[in-house]
Amino acid sequence: MQKSVRFNEGHALFLSVVARKEGTKRGYLSKKTTENSRWHEKFFALYQNVFFYFENEQSVRPAGIYLLEGCTCESVPVPKVSTAGKETLDKQHYFLIVFGHDGQKPLELRTEEENECDEWVEAIQQASYSDIIIEREVLMQKYIHLVQIVETEKVAANQLRTQLEDQDTEIERLKGEIVALNKTNERMWPYHVNQEDEDPDIKKIKKVQSFMRGWLCRRKWKLIVQDYICSPHAESMRKRNQIVFNMVEAETEYVHQLSILVNCFLRPLRMAASSKKPPISHDDVSSVFLNSETIMFLHEIFHQGLKARIANWPTLVLADLFDILLPMLNIYQEFVRNHQYSLQVLANCKQNRDFDKLLKQYEANAACEGRMLETFLTYPMFQIPRYIITLHELLAHTPHEHVERKSLEFAKSKLEELSRVMHDEVSDTENIRKNLAIERMIVEGCDILLDTSQTFVRQGERNLCNCTLWEKGGELGPSHILSTKKNTNSQ
Repeated sequence: MQKSVRFNEGHALFLSVVARKEGTKRGYLSKKTTENSRWHEKFFALYQNVFFYFENEQSVRPAGIYLLEGCTCESVPVPKVSTAGKETLDKQHYFLIVFGHDGQKPLELRTEEENECDEWVEAIQQASYSDIIIEREVLMQKYIHLVQIVETEKVAANQLRTQLEDQDTEIERLKGEIVALNKTNERMWPYHVNQEDEDPDIKKIKKVQSFMRGWLCRRKWKLIVQDYICSPHAESMRKRNQIVFNMVEAETEYVHQLSILVNCFLRPLRMAASSKKPPISHDDVSSVFLNSETIMFLHEIFHQGLKARIANWPTLVLADLFDILLPMLNIYQEFVRNHQYSLQVLANCKQNRDFDKLLKQYEANAACEGRMLETFLTYPMFQIPRYIITLHELLAHTPHEHVERKSLEFAKSKLEELSRVMHDEVSDTENIRKNLAIERMIVEGCDILLDTSQTFVRQGERNLCNCTLWEKGGELGPSHILSTKKNTNSQ
């Protein structure tokens, strides 16, 4: 005899009370019964991924409970009925909850307002515990980054506090020297001339002398400033500032590219994988995109830090930002190692016509500017070398006694070490990306070009055709002809 499933009724009643008071969505809905297919109005309350319904809003105990984890919800058209009841049904809006296991009939609900129906569907679609866990992990990563920033700011504040204390001590020492100098001057002048008894001509002479001394002092400082502006040091500082400004612009563009990758491809494909007939599975989505969303969050924080440093111009301190970025660069190594596999998974998925059609719709978005998904997946591959070039240019215009010199050299050495590790993976994935680009250029279609044993050798023009060569199984031969150009002078 099969034992019944134990159910914690006390905890369920507690959750129902919380749902009636603090639920994500609450209100009356019409529910279709499974016994006689009649509609009864019930009070429903959604709390996280648990769906309660009560006889009315004042009921203490729930009449039923549904667990929504793994379910799908969507609006459905009005059922066909006779002409007599059509006017009444036109005012109703229906939606359906389909459970993810066999043997469970879908739950049919309806409302009188279209907006309310859409709100219920959206709330139920987002009632997933796994989505809450993902959101919590993202928030935790942001929290860790912010804690590191706060610790860095604390260290900087302690350094500034120490400098202020040293300056206060120096000010007190200078005050003592001024007092001693004044006493020395008093001993050198044996008598004090009363200004009221001074001759008017002498006052005029002193006034002219004071004016001339001021003019000579201003002229001297003007020459000093002009000499500094024309000096090599000032020119080097101007170039250094320009490099930083260009770095901020490049970082802004890179964050924009990552946001397009996440918002126009990753998140829509993740939603498509949760549909009834998914064109792609969740595992394939994770394999193609891996931690690209985490990379976007990391660079959003890094970009905000850069803009904050620009706001404090002309004082530009960048070393602490790289100190925060360096411990997180392991995610780049994971992305690069996975990139070759992600392109293979993407090529396999494109054999599904539904997925290929859906992907072309996403790539036709105006924000993509005609670029393909493989192009956006390639951008993180070359970000580390771009940072190395920027740091090399910064160090070329940073004096050896500069306070950031050692920190920038350390960051550059760490990035170069990571770049050497990633070099082989970047070369392999570049071959795959070029083969995919060639495959898309063939209008009439062809067999799959992508293969782990293929290596991109050369692409260029000849007299009769544009062709691409690759090496496979030790043999070197031409690929499919992309386009043919007639040449009357060809041999």
